[in-house]
Amino acid sequence: MNMPRNTSELNMASIQMVSTPNLNENLEVAARLTKAAADSGAQLAVLPEYFCLMGLKDTDKVNAREAAGSGPIQERLAAMAQENNIFLVAGTIPLEAKESNKVLNTSLVFDPVGKQIARYDKIHLFGFQTETERYEESETIAAGNQPGQFAIRLNEVDWRFGLSICYDLRFPELYRSLGTVDCHIIPAAFTYTTGKDHWEILLRARAIENQCYVLASAQGGIHLNQRRTWGESMLIDPWGEILSQLPEGEGFIQGTLSKDKLKEVRSKLPALKHRKL
Repeated sequence: MNMPRNTSELNMASIQMVSTPNLNENLEVAARLTKAAADSGAQLAVLPEYFCLMGLKDTDKVNAREAAGSGPIQERLAAMAQENNIFLVAGTIPLEAKESNKVLNTSLVFDPVGKQIARYDKIHLFGFQTETERYEESETIAAGNQPGQFAIRLNEVDWRFGLSICYDLRFPELYRSLGTVDCHIIPAAFTYTTGKDHWEILLRARAIENQCYVLASAQGGIHLNQRRTWGESMLIDPWGEILSQLPEGEGFIQGTLSKDKLKEVRSKLPALKHRKL
């Protein structure tokens, strides 16, 4: 695995896609971009929400669901992590839920040997309606009920991450419940309508109020189902500054997490220690 010169730094990549209804095609794109990120020095890469399938209808993901721990999507993801010697936060995939007509929208984390080390099932389900748009995730997705997080150790340095997905971004209490982390990782498929007004400001708020990095991986473009997603995958530092971003289209961004920067922000403005509630 490629290591930055400073062992208190971690090289991260956020992959942006414009996923299609073709599962195998999406997996090929994800594999290609993950390899490109790893070849560029990324030690951890993040795929976007629905990276494996942006169906022509909502029920397509129910038909593509897998049992936890087995299935071609999960096998391919484990192989991608192992082949590239990288930690991989695998956006979201559809896993079996108790209700046969629904799925869990699940983010899985794999280590560089291809072992699954964390899982988070999306808690907050998106609902939005205008005269021209309607989204109701609860019709095909079952909500999770446990916050997600994971930790890794590289070169004798510990890193702690929070896991959340897309619509979760609007619920700051979720991030507070996870405590102090180095970085919140957020795979997403924000709509163009909500993204243009709220995406950046919400991401920067989560970074500022939690004094941590935020790495968001997005869908970004017009899909074959005519849905348009906002894009703007970005890495934000603990002071709320955008370090890297990709407006639209397929590709990836890269940046570095710094323990020194985290300490600097938290020492000069110890807001986390000033909390009363």
